[in-house]
Amino acid sequence: MEKISHDIIIVGAGIAGLRAAIAAADFSSKIGIAVVSKVYPVRSHSVCAQGGTAAVLRDGDSYDLHSWDTVKGSDFLADQNVVEFFVKQCPEEIIALEHWGCPWSRTEDGKINQRRFGGHSFPRACFAADMTGFHEMHILDAKARTYGNITFYDEWFVTSIQTVDNLAVGLTAFQMKTGKMCAMRSKAIVMATGGHERIYEFTTFSHTATGDGMTMAYRAGAPLKDMEFVQFHPTGLVPPGVLITEGARGEGGHLVNSKGERFMEKYAPEKMELAPRDIIARAEMTEISEDRGLKGQYGPYIALDLRHLGEDKINERLPLIRDVAIKLGGVDPVEEPIPIRPAAHYSMGGISANIHSETSIAGLFAAGECSCMSLHGANRLGTNSTAECLVFGAVSGREAAKYALANSFPELSKERALTEEKRIFDGILASNGDERVASLRNEMRQIMNGKAWIFRDGHHLQTALKEIRALRKKFENIAVEDKDKQYNTGLIGALQLDFTLDLAEITVASALARTESRGAHYRFDYPKRDDKEWLKHTLAYYSKDGPRLEYTPVTITRWPPTERTY
Repeated sequence: MEKISHDIIIVGAGIAGLRAAIAAADFSSKIGIAVVSKVYPVRSHSVCAQGGTAAVLRDGDSYDLHSWDTVKGSDFLADQNVVEFFVKQCPEEIIALEHWGCPWSRTEDGKINQRRFGGHSFPRACFAADMTGFHEMHILDAKARTYGNITFYDEWFVTSIQTVDNLAVGLTAFQMKTGKMCAMRSKAIVMATGGHERIYEFTTFSHTATGDGMTMAYRAGAPLKDMEFVQFHPTGLVPPGVLITEGARGEGGHLVNSKGERFMEKYAPEKMELAPRDIIARAEMTEISEDRGLKGQYGPYIALDLRHLGEDKINERLPLIRDVAIKLGGVDPVEEPIPIRPAAHYSMGGISANIHSETSIAGLFAAGECSCMSLHGANRLGTNSTAECLVFGAVSGREAAKYALANSFPELSKERALTEEKRIFDGILASNGDERVASLRNEMRQIMNGKAWIFRDGHHLQTALKEIRALRKKFENIAVEDKDKQYNTGLIGALQLDFTLDLAEITVASALARTESRGAHYRFDYPKRDDKEWLKHTLAYYSKDGPRLEYTPVTITRWPPTERTY
């Protein structure tokens, strides 16, 4: 087996991963940095971010206001020291992207434009039309490729984090083009692999975004934090689930039921369509369940009406949304409302990491959606995600560089790497069982949609947990029909199902244990927030019998929990 060595290995080439690479390269030109991605350049899920990136840039706004909005939006589960650090770093990242050439949308006097987003009390979403993530990704990728000490491994699939005595020593990965497994030795590893919402059937997520890094860190011994908190975006396009940016409502779009009512007046009379996402998603599902949804061939839905904005404004501010609605939804938003309903969109939980992006495993760092610094708590505000990727991508890159410069290369066990190679190729690839990966994957997603969706209860969660564990047993009897190692999508699908089954189990187990409603986690059988018992974070540790749950306190610096109204 070939062995490759780099001082730092970054897994994932989205916004967080690229920003980490740039920060590490800026910190020192003496360290070798690898960026490993299972997709082709600028095809990471970050390109799907549409609406904007949050930052305090204007008179009338303030760090305190952005912090308060974030803490309140989190239903008071965010660690407030992390929030306060984050909001102060956001403007620096916007300015850096500006200097690197990001084509921000502009005001008439040439300033970076900012639009309103749900849960924010000030228009602080910097945007590039409705393709913000696309442009940020291209700028970061172009910037990263100017450094001589960054090496890219595109279309490489990472299968495990290798550790010795709680020290990260490297990775195992195979090149998808050849099927050749390599041991990748490093002093520091940054996981930036994104979220896990492909465990659900109706989701805004790209098919490649399967939470691989979360599972690898979990199996290596790092806990996953707050995995019960899954954000359901209010506007997933029907039928494909593709994201319709919150920026559409920030520009003045209306949510309308079958009676033609702007129903958010009943649920959030002050914020209306710009309430936080958890509140709007529940409102939409309530309207649908009470038979006020519109009828369509793909089931009931809610209408997102942009017609009153006019064609010129839609073309200027929301050109991608118009294109997506026409091509994938069959409607032109200039002429008729867009059919939408809530879709699984974001993981507030992830690999537990501190404010320096350090995990509990020495030498292992995490940034972006795969991580959980407890920035978002129980519910994330829109535009704080791309900002998080920039801020903590930069933090993780700098911290990994410091760590790499202070430490020597560890020993990577050839025997353990060969054991992993055997698991992949002699085990999963060579499998000839009776179960089909696609069938198990579809069943997992249907279980999650049906029993661990926006509205939850103990009975359905308990049933879901049993069913997910039964799927895990069935996975032992799968078949991968294609036995070739080169560009084997069947093998990739099996490995991704292996990862997502763990994540589905952790999500359901964490939700079953939390007997309260908070943010995106709403239980019919426990409909109230319970600060006395549940003002704490969930930590899920790996065990052979399933996740072992522990809890840790929320850090409160300035804002004690209060009633959350909009």
